[in-house]
Amino acid sequence: MSQLRLLPSRLGAQASRLLAPHDIQMFSRRSRSSGPPAPFPSSKRGGSSSYMEEMYFAWLENPQSVHKIRGHHVAQLDPLGILDADLDSFVPSDLITTIDKLAFYDLREADLDKEFQLPTTTFIGGSEHTLSLREIIRRLESTYCQHIGLEFMFINDVEQCQWIRQKFETPGVMQFSSEEKRTLLARLVRSMRFEDFLARKWSSEKRFGLEGCEVMIPALKTIIDKSSEMGIENVILGMPHRGRLNVLANVIRKDLEQIFCQFDPKLEAADEGSGDVKYHLGMYHERINRVTNRNITLSLVANPSHLEAVDPVVQGKTKAEQFYRGDAQGKKVMSILVHGDAAFAGQGVVYETFHLSDLPSYTTNGTVHVVVNNQIGFTTDPRMARSSPYPTDVARVVNAPIFHVNADDPEAVIYVCSVAAEWRNTFNKDVVVDLVCYRRRGHNEMDEPMFTQPLMYKQIHRQVPVLKKYADKLIAEGTVTLQEFEEEIAKYDRICEEAYGRSKDKKILHIKHWLDSPWPGFFNVDGEPKSMTCPATGIPEDVLTHIGEVASSVPLKDFKIHTGLSRILRGRADMIKNRTVDWALAEYMAFGSLLKEGIHVRLSGQDVERGTFSHRHHVLHDQEVDRRTCVPMNHLWPDQAPYTVCNSSLSEYGVLGFELGYAMASPNALVLWEAQFGDFHNTAQCIIDQFISTGQAKWVRHNGIVLLLPHGMEGMGPEHSSARPERFLQMSNDDSDAYPVFTEDFEVSQLYDCNWIVVNCSTPANYFHVLRRQVLLPFRKPLIIFTPKSLLRHPEAKSSFDQMVSGASFQRVIPEDGAAAQAPEQVRRLIFCTGKVYYDLVKERSSQGLEEQVAITRLEQISPFPFDLIKQEAEKYPGAELVWCQEEHKNMGYYDYISPRFMTILSRARPIWYVGRDPAAAPATGNRNTHLVSLKKFLDTAFNLQAFEGKTF
Repeated sequence: MSQLRLLPSRLGAQASRLLAPHDIQMFSRRSRSSGPPAPFPSSKRGGSSSYMEEMYFAWLENPQSVHKIRGHHVAQLDPLGILDADLDSFVPSDLITTIDKLAFYDLREADLDKEFQLPTTTFIGGSEHTLSLREIIRRLESTYCQHIGLEFMFINDVEQCQWIRQKFETPGVMQFSSEEKRTLLARLVRSMRFEDFLARKWSSEKRFGLEGCEVMIPALKTIIDKSSEMGIENVILGMPHRGRLNVLANVIRKDLEQIFCQFDPKLEAADEGSGDVKYHLGMYHERINRVTNRNITLSLVANPSHLEAVDPVVQGKTKAEQFYRGDAQGKKVMSILVHGDAAFAGQGVVYETFHLSDLPSYTTNGTVHVVVNNQIGFTTDPRMARSSPYPTDVARVVNAPIFHVNADDPEAVIYVCSVAAEWRNTFNKDVVVDLVCYRRRGHNEMDEPMFTQPLMYKQIHRQVPVLKKYADKLIAEGTVTLQEFEEEIAKYDRICEEAYGRSKDKKILHIKHWLDSPWPGFFNVDGEPKSMTCPATGIPEDVLTHIGEVASSVPLKDFKIHTGLSRILRGRADMIKNRTVDWALAEYMAFGSLLKEGIHVRLSGQDVERGTFSHRHHVLHDQEVDRRTCVPMNHLWPDQAPYTVCNSSLSEYGVLGFELGYAMASPNALVLWEAQFGDFHNTAQCIIDQFISTGQAKWVRHNGIVLLLPHGMEGMGPEHSSARPERFLQMSNDDSDAYPVFTEDFEVSQLYDCNWIVVNCSTPANYFHVLRRQVLLPFRKPLIIFTPKSLLRHPEAKSSFDQMVSGASFQRVIPEDGAAAQAPEQVRRLIFCTGKVYYDLVKERSSQGLEEQVAITRLEQISPFPFDLIKQEAEKYPGAELVWCQEEHKNMGYYDYISPRFMTILSRARPIWYVGRDPAAAPATGNRNTHLVSLKKFLDTAFNLQAFEGKTF
């Protein structure tokens, strides 16, 4: 009865879905018209349809019931034999589970031995064209209901479905040579004995071992081997902490002694920064692939404990590597992402990353996803961890096939991984391998899982390790001898012991040995900058003019642009004639000049092509020809670097992670991510906190990504006003209490020592310079720019060519240059500010006629704090009250950051008074009148020269 028991779940489901509807009709026509082989008997429900048609019509009437009994739902996937891999155990009542139910479909036991013609679209027959019903069932069961469960019939491409069918249905496809089996056994030995060695030497250390899924190592190596065979030269991996040390040792091939010395508590850190725990570190390694004898570069990207956060970072790095190699089809560079079951289902960034997979400017031409399905998340059962049947169901949104496989069947795993690598190379689409396994220990080695999963762990304690199971199988069939198996174990144990001995000689830990993205030639041999100077960022006037002319024209012929855009381009042309630029033109000139110098520029984010505020217009659209576009920036010079500007999906977390990864690949690029409004960056806070702010300290990883965050209190409400500058400043690592030594290279040294640069430019020229400086510096740091909104069109917010030509450079502080600067001793108040509020202050000062009594100095670079220039300004006005004015609320903005630094540089001899909005919970009001009233209030205070009389600081 085993075949009969499987009949509904195999044949019914396969006939209606694995054999597609047109197959079924063809099947039934042939069986009726050709005599022997005999037709299927009719159903008692009436009509003359065949059994196959009956199952098809049953599926049409209730597709959900047949869907839930598809082969993968009853495949033997759980190595423990106690759980279903999915969470759905519903079985419809009309399924044939015993002989007496055959009558429901007008079938008798004798019908199982009748021969039937096979349709040409199935591969279960091999070279045979007819099979008995009993044999059809057996072969479908063998294909779909053993240790492999396939989900692919939701894919709406017949060619792709047929390709998968052929790979799994063809009889004998999973035959392995003796050599392949011996290689698989050797890899399992290394995987398991590595974990055993760590457990013996450091039994009380957290290492997040791979026990229970040791097959992951041969699985990854198979994907890499097969991909190398098909031409892949560079594989970029991302994974969580479980099994990471094993992957570093046995996949990336990190020296074992460097891994073992990480367990030494006496090891001193040689590099600057905090470092990170061993199971977060990355690695970059070039080696020969022993199976294909070809060069392969492997990079495991460092990541935090925040599960799945590394996914978009890996994809961005992969995209960049493909771009720099000219690998538009992904035939040379690919990514592999390893996931845990609970995180794959639970973390939203997985969904965000999947939705980048087929976007033109984000696709990596397919990723192989490997899910280590422990069937548990820390202490949480699957039924409490997800609502979907499988943890992998998220992959269905992009039509990625999902291959579930029992991790205790190594040969099934290896075959599935080989097919997955071929799928990715053939169709350039994502694919998921779900390794259904178990976790032999707790969440980590110190954790007790019996508290919460007693029955599961009783079974796990009885479970025979996969290595012993597979070794016994190969020994029984004569592929290896017991002596050969024991020698393989002894050989690897000896390798580990020798490496352990060498590891004791290590006294100093060099984090740079774990760098995942080296930049050959950019730094000196010690990993230090080649100089500590930055050249001037100005450019020749003829270059400015040329870029401006292209920016104000349409390079393509017969290209009809919108009439409103024509006015914008005419306005740009007028500015060029007058040797001035606004914000959009300054950005154009920064980008264009870098492209001329061979620097690739990539700008990404929501609506960046036009710009949220309709100011940029880097992509022109033909008003008469659908989808015809023009990017003038790519028409500047014949031999320029390429410019990429791309609207992103409506995602911050995923897209910012992607751009961070893109910026990791090369220092010779300007990579920018722009938020639609600065307020929205907080949905990407994980990327900012765990990668951008801390990446260099943890992983010695330089990164020059630029964040453009529109910011400004303009009465647009609490979600369209603030980029939360206080958060970036709080995470800045410069010491507010340390009085600096002003050396000749103080400006550049300050930048080198900081973890990121935070600026709020008040002029287009300064914005131009800070973008160019970002690339001209001899090192890379993240750059946070609070960009304007109303200033984009403010008549006063324009700059002259004179501020941008050769010899000019970025101004960290813009001092007062009006009447007050001519007689500083008569100035009664010196106001420091940053950003847009400067223009409000200047207007108010003029209206009150206080140009000679009040000086206004702009702080353009907020962090690292320009101690030297602030000191000069304060000393220039010895009799003036010092005021910090900001438009943000007192508990937000910049005041808490600048105040202690002012106190340090002034030796606490003079106070710095606060002027701005009162503390508040929300960053801005939603009421226009309230906004204007509060603006007037703090402007009145700013110019009330008696406001602080009699007050103590």
